[in-house]
Amino acid sequence: MNIDIELLKKIIITAAKTEVLPRFNAIERAYKPDGSVVTEADLLIQNRIESELKQHYPDIVLLGEEMTSEEQQSLLASNKPLWCLDPIDGTSNFAAGMPYFSVSLALISEGESILGLVYDPVRDECFSAQLGQGAYLNDQKLVTKQSGLSLKQSIALIDFKRLSAPLATQLVTNRPYASQRSLGSIALELCWVAAGRGHIYLHAKQHLWDYAAAQLILNEAGAYSCSLEGNHLDCSSLKPQSTVAALDHELFTQWREYLAVPQQ
Repeated sequence: MNIDIELLKKIIITAAKTEVLPRFNAIERAYKPDGSVVTEADLLIQNRIESELKQHYPDIVLLGEEMTSEEQQSLLASNKPLWCLDPIDGTSNFAAGMPYFSVSLALISEGESILGLVYDPVRDECFSAQLGQGAYLNDQKLVTKQSGLSLKQSIALIDFKRLSAPLATQLVTNRPYASQRSLGSIALELCWVAAGRGHIYLHAKQHLWDYAAAQLILNEAGAYSCSLEGNHLDCSSLKPQSTVAALDHELFTQWREYLAVPQQ
């Protein structure tokens, strides 16, 4: 499949700078049935990106977060290559004026991400990857290195609110890491682990558009990930999935061993 990744970067970056940044902390929010936040900017940037992608790649359809579940399921069931877009990952941060959100775009083929872009418009940082071709931060190759840290020395990026109560309690009462953050953009957090800005990661309920691009970037950079059950994360289903990840293999092993201990 012949895809111009530089063209995709231009589409995403220009749309984010035009539709998102001018509305940052200056827009009203609404709430979806599941309690998540949506703003006018989510809809505007999704429509703009979809329109521009159609001009250049008319045969590839787009699955966006701001579609109905019926529309999303129909597109995924077609088994045809498709774009998967989260127009603003971290909308609640965006609406509240917290400068930590991103635009995430993946290209999915046969249930796997083969291309991913995650753009942080506040820092003007574009993370990207193509399957088998490595990961990049802007124009610099992104390669994880051995941290040399033990689990007890690590910084953890963890979303507590979606964990089971026993596991959340265990993490508080038997803390295995040095400190913990929850920053509010799944795609950006995974990319930050790939860039060494956090060492371990845990989220219990990610949607396809949250992780499709960032998981590819994480793995192409050389970091490690799986579900809480130890399974490979694919992109063939809309069912929310968990992610356990770490910057290097030793931390990944220690993190998984800790999470495998039964929660009392």
